[in-house]
Amino acid sequence: MPKMISKPLLLTYFYLFIYILLSSGVILYNKWVLSPKYFNFPLPITLTMIHMGFSGLVAFLLVRVFKVVAPVKMTFEIYATCVIPISAFFASSLWFGNTAYLHISVAFIQMLKALMPVATFIMAVLCGTDKPRCDVFTNMLLVSVGVVISSYGEIHFNVVGTVYQVTGIFAEALRLVLTQVLLQKKGLTLNPITSLYYIAPCSFVFLFVPWLLLEKSAIEYSQFQFNFWIFFSNALCALALNFSIFLVIGRTGAVTIRVAGVLKDWILIALSTVIFPESIITRLNIIGYAIALCGVVMYNYIKVKDVRASQLPSESIPERISKDWKMEKKSSDIFIPGGAGSASDDVDEETPLTQSTRLSHIGRTQAGNYAA
Repeated sequence: MPKMISKPLLLTYFYLFIYILLSSGVILYNKWVLSPKYFNFPLPITLTMIHMGFSGLVAFLLVRVFKVVAPVKMTFEIYATCVIPISAFFASSLWFGNTAYLHISVAFIQMLKALMPVATFIMAVLCGTDKPRCDVFTNMLLVSVGVVISSYGEIHFNVVGTVYQVTGIFAEALRLVLTQVLLQKKGLTLNPITSLYYIAPCSFVFLFVPWLLLEKSAIEYSQFQFNFWIFFSNALCALALNFSIFLVIGRTGAVTIRVAGVLKDWILIALSTVIFPESIITRLNIIGYAIALCGVVMYNYIKVKDVRASQLPSESIPERISKDWKMEKKSSDIFIPGGAGSASDDVDEETPLTQSTRLSHIGRTQAGNYAA
């Protein structure tokens, strides 16, 4: 008789399926809501504020009212020097990422997101958390060339949408590096609920200023439909995605969730062409994206090799297994809201290269969280 699959393994596959389903669903849902051709609510800042307000409210209820989790020890200094700057870049990445939906297709957005490791590595080097390396630079060059080829093959190429998306990617990369530099050095660990409890309200405040300048008048003088159930379900899906990322990272490793992320990207690209017929994929799009993914896979290989090299040769096999297990389980201790994009890995005590690599995948999942 064939050997039965264990229950924990089935549960892991189920979490991966939920993650892929929610991540793809949130991105497609956001596109549908924002697109003038469909629901016609072309106000990305307003939509993002709804997500942030809803997430902050749910987190407040879970922390302060139902006391599901206890708040961390948050001083004014940590809030001012860590939470506020991280929230600012988080809000910026979501704002720019959602705005890109108004100008370019979901498929092309996913292809541009292959730049996330490049952006994260550049920001890590600039912030001093990583060092330039020839092998990594070669991979980054390969990813960049692939994205350029894919962009050249885009039939409905739009400069404004591309600039918005790339700017959002770099804002997200800087946020991830700042999270590593600021929060970890303070010894602060956040689970998905406490991270939303502190960061979502602050991001909402940062979004209020551009909303006041850019979208307030549009809401007052334009006839946009507001369907409570549409926006409620949209925000609920975005919130559920945050928790699914946490569950997947807690039960699997960084490599597994990266493979799931790549699979999700391909599924999303295919689905977007079916749901949104105006989204056309050319052969050059596919070739360019495939080249970019080769660079990302090679980058991940370097990460795995560095993790193994960081283990001391003198360690016994049980010690290595124990260390690997602890490194995997650390992912359930630190949670950074948002990809992955959209779409959203964790940060642990590995080499700087490994940290930036793990961070880069959270960023790709990040739209997953609230934007794309």
